[in-house]
Amino acid sequence: MKIVIFAIISYLIGCINPAYLIGVKKGYDIRERGSLNAGASNVLINVGKRAGAFTALFDIFKSFFCYKTAEFLFPEITFAGMLCACLCVLGHIYPVFLRFRGGKGFASLGGLILGFNFKVALIMLLCAIVVVLVTDYLCVVTTLTSASIPIIYFCVTLDAVGASIVFCIGFIIISKHFYNFKRIKKGTEARFSGIWNREKEEERIRQNLQK
Repeated sequence: MKIVIFAIISYLIGCINPAYLIGVKKGYDIRERGSLNAGASNVLINVGKRAGAFTALFDIFKSFFCYKTAEFLFPEITFAGMLCACLCVLGHIYPVFLRFRGGKGFASLGGLILGFNFKVALIMLLCAIVVVLVTDYLCVVTTLTSASIPIIYFCVTLDAVGASIVFCIGFIIISKHFYNFKRIKKGTEARFSGIWNREKEEERIRQNLQK
């Protein structure tokens, strides 16, 4: 019963959305701009690097906290950390306070991976940096990470239940990025390098939208 209670708390922690709050402070709903989601990448593109970094760190920490706390409270349950961290990610994607319209979950997934295994998180971070530099699109990194973490988790722990749980979350995150790949094809998806020259990137997107 205690783990059920903490699982619910983890979901509610995930519902705390700094991207939305930053947008409100700026006078708009962040979900109506850019990639139309309340997440770190959209804050990075629309508000700036500092706000984007703060949002990412907050979203990473909340799932990391849920993983480690559940692992500490319920050491006898192998998948406790993964369950609660995944529910935190779910709360980020479908926050009850925002009518279930939140972010896409990548930063919170990163916190989950960090909570699971620091070495794995570091290796995946290095791989993510290489991928984003080569492709110039964050959604490619998100998709590859979401697809690979269930496999990596199972290979390290042999915990089929935990792997199944994170597989479900990974599938949800990937499905949230289908539209991003459509925009890549149309040339209207924001490039990662665009954060260094937002005006030029916005102009490129406007030109492609007019085609």
